[in-house]
Amino acid sequence: MSDDEREERELDLTSPEVVTKYKSAAEIINKALQLVVSECKPKAKIVDICEKGDVFIREQTGNMYKNMKKKIERGVAFPTCISVNNTVCHFSPLASDETVLAEGDIVKIDMGCHIDGFIAVVAHTHVLQEGPVTGRSADVIAAANTAAEVALRLVRPGKKNKDVTEAVQKVAAAYDCKIVEGVLSHQMKQFVIDGNKVILSVSNPDTRVDDAEFEENEVYSIDIVTSTGDGKPKLLDEKQTTIYKRAVDKNYHLKMKASRFIFSEISQKFPIMPFTARALEEKRARLGLVECVNHELLQPYPVLHEKPGDIVAHIKFTVLLMPNGSDRVTSHSLQELQPTKTIDDPEIKAWLALGTKTKKKGGGKKKKAKKGDKAEPSVDAEPIDVATNGTEPQE
Repeated sequence: MSDDEREERELDLTSPEVVTKYKSAAEIINKALQLVVSECKPKAKIVDICEKGDVFIREQTGNMYKNMKKKIERGVAFPTCISVNNTVCHFSPLASDETVLAEGDIVKIDMGCHIDGFIAVVAHTHVLQEGPVTGRSADVIAAANTAAEVALRLVRPGKKNKDVTEAVQKVAAAYDCKIVEGVLSHQMKQFVIDGNKVILSVSNPDTRVDDAEFEENEVYSIDIVTSTGDGKPKLLDEKQTTIYKRAVDKNYHLKMKASRFIFSEISQKFPIMPFTARALEEKRARLGLVECVNHELLQPYPVLHEKPGDIVAHIKFTVLLMPNGSDRVTSHSLQELQPTKTIDDPEIKAWLALGTKTKKKGGGKKKKAKKGDKAEPSVDAEPIDVATNGTEPQE
């Protein structure tokens, strides 16, 4: 076996070290999400909360693998975003932005972390209110959560990406909601947040992806966004875009000095993972980023919006397709939901009744945890009681 083959082979879930790195990244991102949710209060400035999320990830990952001979890259894999109400995604404003949260806001938190390029991402929806969430807000969150639970059960070896696309659309329709177009779930690999195997959120003639079958030892980011509107979000203001990713396959000789300076800084600090323009010197960044984007050296993550009055929910999780079943490693418990709709469709009920673990031979008794043992951040998803609309919090 050549060194290349050996390296390729070692960098998937067949290596216990790789599994540990994914789970360590997941543990950090789950705690980071918990912190960000606790900071989401009326009158809190969105940029301050985003910054706290990113700082927490940097500090926690910085404490790991410190004394290695070979330097291990680690840190933010996707900057903390807080998108409110009808804003769909990617809102992570610059330091000068004064936007604050308000009572009753529906807040979507989206973030990612990596250790040695092994990435864990998560997104969660939280409503700034006391007591249970009701009405259409509850419907749209329950739709996202139930669709995520169905996806978890269908992203398994032997199933195809189109099976998941059709299923999540069916779930959203059961809550009289839409799956938002243009959102993709991706396979993830070391240092690759958007791998080639893709699950479409909505199948339509304009967007085509290759048919793909899920395989053991793969890792996926499952991304579900639901809306009470028509699910066709628009870019309203390019100036709101602050998250970019270096397009490693593109080259161009930049003309402006500001562009060359910024691009050099990006290439040094953020060669592979998405980053926020907040991390760059603001005035110079505004000038330089435009030329970099125009010549496709950077891939922008635009801030998209549904119509005012529409409500949008977002749930994203990382799943490891282990030999003993699907292991969802990122999640956060939901508030109590009281949706106006219930799931009556027998096919959806059948999907939710599926377990996610394959039973081991020989009884497979779990060892009792010793005192002081760290809890695993993974979630064993058991069949869901549809009476709760699939909104039972993940423990």
